[in-house]
Amino acid sequence: MRDGLRCPLLTRGGFAGEGYPSGVSSEQIPTTPETAGPRPRRLTYAAALAALEGLALVAGGGWMLVEGLAGDPDDRQSAVTGGITLIVLALLPLLAARGLLARRSWSRGPAVITQIMALPVAYNLLQADSVAIPAGIALAVVAVAALVLLINPATTQALGIRGPGQAQDGKR
Repeated sequence: MRDGLRCPLLTRGGFAGEGYPSGVSSEQIPTTPETAGPRPRRLTYAAALAALEGLALVAGGGWMLVEGLAGDPDDRQSAVTGGITLIVLALLPLLAARGLLARRSWSRGPAVITQIMALPVAYNLLQADSVAIPAGIALAVVAVAALVLLINPATTQALGIRGPGQAQDGKR
């Protein structure tokens, strides 16, 4: 880095606490959505809801895995497989939440997909005649709220996502 070579991946921060590459100052780094202004609250709330869903999937998967290994399930293999599947599925909303907090434009897609996948699950929970009904209500409320936050124009702008037909400066 000190020989003047510039790597676009290392223009900010570098490795092991390095600053900007030689010859590049912080004023020369272009302003991007990641560096422009404070993060909107809507974006923070959307990230929090996605993280909450991810943590719930980890908890559910962990419970299924422990129950499958230590308990007496009807089908041990299905319980273990289901637990591992839920834990792996939790990566999608957790990575999306991290990306939203870091204001990465790619993160909105996985976050929206997570909410869309949560709606049929909430519907199925609402069809049950058990204690799953409150869980279905909670999941539906979280999914709809997160979708509203994710498609909000302030969130879209903060992530640097342009609408169709929009130029870099926001004009047609």
